[in-house]
Amino acid sequence: MAEQGWASRRQLLQLGAGFCTLGPTWAQQQALWPTRAIKLVVPFPGGSSPDLVARALAEPLSQALGQPVLVDNRAGAGGNIGTASVAKSVPDGYTLLFTTQGPLVTAPLLNRRLPYEPLKDLQPISWIASAPNVLVADAKLGLRDTADLIRRAKARRGELNYGSVGQGSASHLAMEAFMARAGISLTHVPFAGFAQVLNALLSGLIQLAWMVPGPALSQLKAGRLQALGVSSLGRMAALADVPTLAEQGFKDFEALSWQALLAPAGLSPAILKRLSAEVQRIVRSDEFRSRLLAQAFSVVGASPEGLALHMAAERKRWGQVIQAAGVQPE
Repeated sequence: MAEQGWASRRQLLQLGAGFCTLGPTWAQQQALWPTRAIKLVVPFPGGSSPDLVARALAEPLSQALGQPVLVDNRAGAGGNIGTASVAKSVPDGYTLLFTTQGPLVTAPLLNRRLPYEPLKDLQPISWIASAPNVLVADAKLGLRDTADLIRRAKARRGELNYGSVGQGSASHLAMEAFMARAGISLTHVPFAGFAQVLNALLSGLIQLAWMVPGPALSQLKAGRLQALGVSSLGRMAALADVPTLAEQGFKDFEALSWQALLAPAGLSPAILKRLSAEVQRIVRSDEFRSRLLAQAFSVVGASPEGLALHMAAERKRWGQVIQAAGVQPE
């Protein structure tokens, strides 16, 4: 009986060992990564600037990793919904996030109920690109510069609406900072992305917006929109005749839009190292630079440490702007 009992236990142990060899361990899975498609979540709609830049990155990254990199648009709440979904995902390298500074920097300052903390729940991979914003107006208003806008806003209070890509976005806070310094008040109308902001401008639903240049350039050239100023400290090559806000009396005014690649916190160092290396190689290529230049973005390609430092610095900076402009958290 004792021998039969021992034989049974031995068979169970052998059976258990067999189950253990059915698949690779977690460590082995990380070493073999990637073995299947990677999901790149963009928390903004298709056709938006983050979507276009993410797709420009996804194609060469797929080639470099030997697996498909599939863009998954999860728009809503100014990018917070898609960002939260990634923050809660398994950190196995198969779910990545491509987003803007809104969900990463300003959303935590403006939303007390945010279901994630960017500096704790997300792993920075690379600060990919940045671009100035351009203050555009419906050409039918007949405004030429910010001085015209300020006069109109003060003479006809409550008449002008402006659009943004969501609460806490660069397009929102750039206008809040401008209004605070100009002493005017405009009505905020948030949208899911710049494509929707542009449609609202052209249909007359709103009259003004801070926009990344790419979506607005064709309408500026066609004369349907008028550029009143740019938010960088120096003029843009694509809009060389448009003065900066600093040139128009707003000293040191700067509000850049930027985009970054991240993963859920807890990503293995080996996967992080490979992703960082491949992404930095891609963004420094002439082909990628050309594709971004067409959208009026410039390449950055910072390291994970560089992106982490940038996020922390931007959070401090925009926190000061929010306080000075009197923007109230939700």
